[in-house]
Amino acid sequence: MLVSPTRIDVSRYPEWFGVDLSAYPTLDLGFELRAFGMYTRLLEGFAINKALKRFDVGIVFKDNPMPRGTVKVAKRHGIKLVEYIHFPAEVFVKGGWVQFADDPYHAQRYGKFPMNIYFRVYLALLSRIVRSNPFTDVDLVLSNSEWSANIVKSVYGEKPVVLNPPIPPNVGIVEHAKPFDDRENIVVMVGRFGVEKRYHWVVQEVLPRLEKLVSDVRLYVFGSSKTKSSRGYYRRVMSLALETGLRVSTDIDANAEVYLVENAPRSAINSVMNRAKLFLHAAINEHWGVAVTEAMARSLPVVVHKSGGPWSDIVVGSLHGLGYTTTEEAVEMVSKLLTDSSTWSYYSRKSLERVRELTFNRFIEKATQLIKRIL
Repeated sequence: MLVSPTRIDVSRYPEWFGVDLSAYPTLDLGFELRAFGMYTRLLEGFAINKALKRFDVGIVFKDNPMPRGTVKVAKRHGIKLVEYIHFPAEVFVKGGWVQFADDPYHAQRYGKFPMNIYFRVYLALLSRIVRSNPFTDVDLVLSNSEWSANIVKSVYGEKPVVLNPPIPPNVGIVEHAKPFDDRENIVVMVGRFGVEKRYHWVVQEVLPRLEKLVSDVRLYVFGSSKTKSSRGYYRRVMSLALETGLRVSTDIDANAEVYLVENAPRSAINSVMNRAKLFLHAAINEHWGVAVTEAMARSLPVVVHKSGGPWSDIVVGSLHGLGYTTTEEAVEMVSKLLTDSSTWSYYSRKSLERVRELTFNRFIEKATQLIKRIL
């Protein structure tokens, strides 16, 4: 059964992810909070408890903190609870691994008014609603990466089991990668348009330096922009690129240096990746990074910041990709992959090697084995 506080529409899931969920019953509270999307998490307990009263439930799997009310009901009726932690928001209210102002990922997104108020109010409400300690209240605690797991440990003193997310089933892994010499000097970035993705840094700092080292280099940025904030950030990146003197287009077939493409279909992204030489990920302290694994499935070498899940789990500390901490290092890594065929070929192979461990079937096998332990 699928449970959510907002209306559940699974009709697009086959197109988006390659997963058909139409056979499963759904339950929701029947409304939307588009302007306060994060706050809907505070209502998940109502939806879950509604399902527990209506159906014979044996296990609850949740990828947000488990509500206290759900923990009480589960213990009373012998229901098993699994919590899959992507990032523990408790670090901001329990004085854990990092203070809010010191974390670039959250500072970029929630560091200024009014988003700082929005986030702090959410945290205050969250602390009143969720379980006190997942390791005492939940039967199985999972985390998406070693990086996230270590943050959880800094808060609670225990480390969850790491279960890396899979690539979506509809993201096929290429069998035969197009060779280096048949590709163009294209750098690809994918992810929703949000300030924490740091596209502004790439067009202002990285690309101008890169153009001095590599001729005919082009940057393609694909991202969703379906909210007011993402649309605003999209316009900001467009303006910054133009102010920097770069030729910008929204048409992937136009003659430009920077391509900013909103809400592109997967087929368009794949067509550019098949021509490109590498994928650049600019976010700092990102919890996982599914876009990185999707690029690896297209045989692209990847360059990521030396932080978060992309560094600890996806490229595994330069074993399957290249990392950087400064602008100069990012430019060096990208230029090397654009110009050195042996380095490119090596990391193209390493990308495919890593992503074959992250298929949906492998994820299901690992998750099933872990859940069986608590049943």
